[in-house]
Amino acid sequence: MEKTLVTGGAGFIGSHVVDQLVTLEKHVVILDNLSSGDLNNVNPSHLVTLIEGDVRNVEDVQGVFTEHPDIDSVVHLAAQSKVGPSLADPQMDLAINIQGTVNVLEAARKHDVTDVVYSSSAAVYGHVETLPVTEEAPTAPLSPYGVSKLSAEEYVKAYGKLYNFTVTALRFANVYGPRQSAATEAGVITIFIEQLLAGGQPTIQGDGKQTRDFVYVEDVADAVIRSLETGQRADVSPVYNVSSETETTVETLLRNLCKEVGEPFNPRYEEERAGDIKYSYLSNRKLSGTFDWTTKTRLGDGLKKTVEYYQSRS
Repeated sequence: MEKTLVTGGAGFIGSHVVDQLVTLEKHVVILDNLSSGDLNNVNPSHLVTLIEGDVRNVEDVQGVFTEHPDIDSVVHLAAQSKVGPSLADPQMDLAINIQGTVNVLEAARKHDVTDVVYSSSAAVYGHVETLPVTEEAPTAPLSPYGVSKLSAEEYVKAYGKLYNFTVTALRFANVYGPRQSAATEAGVITIFIEQLLAGGQPTIQGDGKQTRDFVYVEDVADAVIRSLETGQRADVSPVYNVSSETETTVETLLRNLCKEVGEPFNPRYEEERAGDIKYSYLSNRKLSGTFDWTTKTRLGDGLKKTVEYYQSRS
């Protein structure tokens, strides 16, 4: 009985990946330390097994494969995903994002796993003048977080070549949707929604003219599933952007959310955050051409679904 290991499977993106795997009637093992994941996110299906553990701990990772020797594929989503903490504690960022990835790859190698999908980030690019950003753009990350995600990508590619894995590294744009925590910096949409629903004044860091590429979480999960099913072995560059391919300013985003919630546009502006990229949106043509993938959720529809989710919980 083949199984897929999803590290970070109780988290925001991971839980949606698990849901889609269950829909396909796949058996799933989740490894999550629940530091940012939530038990309420875990699919209750009999096809899902949750193991509480940390990718930084070699014994935890090896133990999953010992307990479930029929794992044949891995979706590695467990990560430290914030710029701020990576600046404050780069050793912690390194331990989770690089050492944790190596631990997962080593266990996969020892147990003859054939397919690995790794979640990377648009943060690996840094400032790029030519938009939309393609996978061929130079990588010059601005923070330890971006550096660690790029370094882990290289480990994934090296293991793929050395040990004949099918490997895919997916560089996510700004993912949003239900289950995202407002505690994460990337969750600006969730942060704004919670501020608006609480009657507060939303805060924009910077001048609001900075741009992002917002992609709905279910579309991202679909990209993960497609790459897991049809990943390319020994591809020279198995790296793909996952994006909406649409550039949106933070001010425009907030205006749309204010209309959706029924609140006036009245933000407070603060100093921009160190390590943040000014302008970012990604080309997804390589992913679309290789895996026959496309975004199905327009920003307006995704914002509506996300607002409704948080309204139902408030």
